[in-house]
Amino acid sequence: MNAFENAFNQIRRAAAVAEVNADVLMILSHPMREVHISIPLKRDDGTLQMIEGFRVQHNNWRGPYKGGIRFHQNVDIDEVKALATWMTFKCAVANIPMGGGKGGVTFNPKEYSEAELERVMRGWTRAMRGVIGPDIDVPAPDVNTSPREMAWLADEFGDPAVTTGKPIEAGGSEGRGEATAQGGYYVLEELFEDVSLEPEMKSVAIQGFGNAGRTFARIAQRHEWKVVAVSDSRGGVYNPEGLDVEALERHKDETGSVVGFAGAQEISNEAILELECGLLVPAALENVITQENAPRIQAKVVLELANGPTTPEADDILFEKGIHVIPDILANSGGVTVSYFEWAQNKVGEHWDAGEIDRKLKELLSDASRQTWDRAQKYKTDLRRGAFALALERLSETYTQM
Repeated sequence: MNAFENAFNQIRRAAAVAEVNADVLMILSHPMREVHISIPLKRDDGTLQMIEGFRVQHNNWRGPYKGGIRFHQNVDIDEVKALATWMTFKCAVANIPMGGGKGGVTFNPKEYSEAELERVMRGWTRAMRGVIGPDIDVPAPDVNTSPREMAWLADEFGDPAVTTGKPIEAGGSEGRGEATAQGGYYVLEELFEDVSLEPEMKSVAIQGFGNAGRTFARIAQRHEWKVVAVSDSRGGVYNPEGLDVEALERHKDETGSVVGFAGAQEISNEAILELECGLLVPAALENVITQENAPRIQAKVVLELANGPTTPEADDILFEKGIHVIPDILANSGGVTVSYFEWAQNKVGEHWDAGEIDRKLKELLSDASRQTWDRAQKYKTDLRRGAFALALERLSETYTQM
C-alpha cells in the first residue's frame, strides 16, 4: 500500500466510527490539484540536468494550502499526495485557518553544491508562480530543506508572506525552529495522565535525530525525562542509564552522526523501535512501525513527530496491546501552527516575541489534545481516529457553510 492509500485509509477508518457527510468524504479522497514540473538545472560544470518537481494542493476549504517542500531522491507523487492530505487534517485538528498542500523535488541534495541547490529552489519557485502565493498556497521547509531555501524562495517570489520557516531577518517567526518538537511536548504534557504514564516511566527512545528529534531530546531532558536511545540515518546509540543529550549533539555536529558516541552501545534503527521504554518517538520517515514489528513494540506510548510512521494495520495491533499512539496530525502540528503564526505576522507586518508565540502554541495544542482525547473516548477508539474524527467535524462544518 502506498503512502496516499495509507492516508486515505486512516480517514476512512475515522469516518467509520464518526458521523461524516458522504460528500465530504468523497471530496477529501481526491486532491484538488496536482502540479508536475520539470526544472532545468545548469550544474556547476556547465552541464544541463532536468529535475522533476511536484506540488499537491489537497484542500483549501479552511484557508490557503499549507505544507512543506522536501528535497529527496525517493520523493514521488504518491508520497506528496499523502503528505498534503495529512496537512489538511493537521491544520483542522490544530484549528488554524489553513488547508493542506505539499511539495517535492526528486533529487539527492547531498550530491549538489550550495549554488546548485539555490538554482533548484529558485527554478521550482519560478515554475510554481501562479500556483503558490500568500493567499493561495504557502510552502515551508521539510526534509532536506531549511530556512535558507525558504529565503531563496521568498526572494525569488518577491513577497515574504509566500512562505514560512524563513530566517528571522527575512521575516521568519520566533520559535519556528523548535515548534514541531515543542508542540509535541505540549501535546504529551496535556495527555500525560490520560495515557496512563507514570513518573517512573519517563524514559524515551527517539528514532531520528534531525531538527525535530534532537530538539525533542533536549526538551525532554530539560523536563527530567531519561533519553535512553537516539538514532539517525547511519544507526543509533543506546544507554539504559540515559544519554547526555548536550554531549551527543556536539558529537553529531562534529562527526555527522550519533554513531560512535562514547559511553553508549550501538543499536540499529529497527531495534530502537522495540526497546522497553515509556515513550517511543518516531521522528524520521514514514511506515517504520508496521504489522511485522508492532507486536514487538514495548513502549507505553508512541508520539509521532514524523509524518505517517505507523501503518493502519500496526495501529490496530498497538491499540489491542493498550499502547497509545499520539498521532502525527496532532503530535507534530506545532510546526504548521507556528508557520501559521509566521504567515499571520507577515500579512500585517508584525513580529511577535518568543513568549507570545509560545503561549499561543501551548494554548492551541493543549485544546487540540483535549478535543482529540474527548473524541477518542466518545467513539471508544484510538487517538488517531479521534484526531481524524475531530478534523472531519471541522471540515464538514466548513463545507456546509460554503
